[in-house]
Amino acid sequence: MRRLAALALLAAAAAPAGAASLALEPCRLAGVEHEARCGRVERPLDPARPDGPKIDVHFAVLPALARRPRDDAVFFFAGGPGQSAIDLAGHVAALLARFGNRRDIVLVDQRGTGRSAPLACDRPPDEWAPTDAQAAHLLACRDALARRPHLRAVDDLRHFTTPAAAGDVDAVRRALGLQRVNLVGVSYGTRLALEVMRQFPQTVRRVVLDGVAPPDMALPRAFAADAQAALDALFDWCDADAACRDRHPRLRARWLEALARLPAAVTMPEPLGGAPQALTLTRESLPGALRLALYSPLLASALPHAIDEAAQGRWVPLIGLAQALAGGARAPAVAAGAHFSVICAEDMPRIDAGSGAAAPEAGATFGSPIADLYRRVCAGWPRGDVPAAFYAVPPSPAPVLLLSGGIDPVTPPRHGERVRAALGPLARHVVVSNAGHGVLALACVRDAVFRFVDADAQDDALRADADCARGVPRPPVWAPIAASSP
Repeated sequence: MRRLAALALLAAAAAPAGAASLALEPCRLAGVEHEARCGRVERPLDPARPDGPKIDVHFAVLPALARRPRDDAVFFFAGGPGQSAIDLAGHVAALLARFGNRRDIVLVDQRGTGRSAPLACDRPPDEWAPTDAQAAHLLACRDALARRPHLRAVDDLRHFTTPAAAGDVDAVRRALGLQRVNLVGVSYGTRLALEVMRQFPQTVRRVVLDGVAPPDMALPRAFAADAQAALDALFDWCDADAACRDRHPRLRARWLEALARLPAAVTMPEPLGGAPQALTLTRESLPGALRLALYSPLLASALPHAIDEAAQGRWVPLIGLAQALAGGARAPAVAAGAHFSVICAEDMPRIDAGSGAAAPEAGATFGSPIADLYRRVCAGWPRGDVPAAFYAVPPSPAPVLLLSGGIDPVTPPRHGERVRAALGPLARHVVVSNAGHGVLALACVRDAVFRFVDADAQDDALRADADCARGVPRPPVWAPIAASSP
């Protein structure tokens, strides 16, 4: 306790003028073995009005175990948009365990998430409901959020954008008295990392982008194209793999047979309590379940069996695969208000204008339902202003390691490669052909990332070897255990 108090005093003493009120308090975070330090910085709700209403941006520091830690902490940015970094502390502590030996790990709850002026709906929308019902639910949530203590009106939702969040991150850095830091972003967190680099290039030492979601991605449109590419890759793999082809010789056709059965009424066990849950599957709702199962190659290995079952009217295996990733008490929650404030301000204007990253045509499975939901919600959601420069990725001032999974259905390599080209000679892109969403989950990649960040010289960092991951195989097709004979 005395050491923690002394560290808090040192951080306050090292902070610049205006940050003297920073107080770091010992705190316990779920899944983290050692005591953390938690704090907050006061930030203007509207960055253009520094003297206007304020919000608190909360953060947590996982202290390095070394007696004399390095002074370049690692800042971790969560995905979504809408996930709380602090709520993921246990997962992050395990994922970045080697960093924790010599460097503090800093988790910032982006404005609108976790403890930072949260914009979570009281009740999430029913993912199986028709698009009209989901849109109505989310717009009702918009109105309810306007009554939160940290907002004055619905229009205040305009101030929850990535550029504003990048300013908050830099305020945390300054309050901690840090000169240069390392950034690790996953999924949407890569967009936040890119924006921190753009606004505050002199503060960045190393950057790791896992599952790159660039600012010009135009997410709702990219969802359909990228998920379709991942599904087509599954079908092609099954056709080429002897074990899968023998067991599921007409997989693509079987999927079309399953779609032809919709709509369908299904009774499923509720993920948390197991109580029977009545669902109605439609062409609008089912592709979302399939896309979630494609995130993980291990889950996707069971998709051929689930598709064969669905073609015969048995939907439980397919829905169960989606719930394995999205359901359960440990699933990372997404604050819907933060999510739509970001997407409506940053992605939808480019779709409306017909710009953004080029997207292949979506096939028969992934079409317009996802984009339709975003269009309907964003038509009534306050949109913040983002500068034109936000969409242009400038040359990097520091070494950047980009990681992509070759069969990722949401942030595939095409996005990472475009960003690598824009970042220039200090950027290196590693593609793991048979990985899904989240390459840092591979132990070999984590070792390479540690060496990349830990290297003192830039050239040594860029030589960090991640080739060991290139040979990771796709999991073999899953088959149910045969019933034993009596």
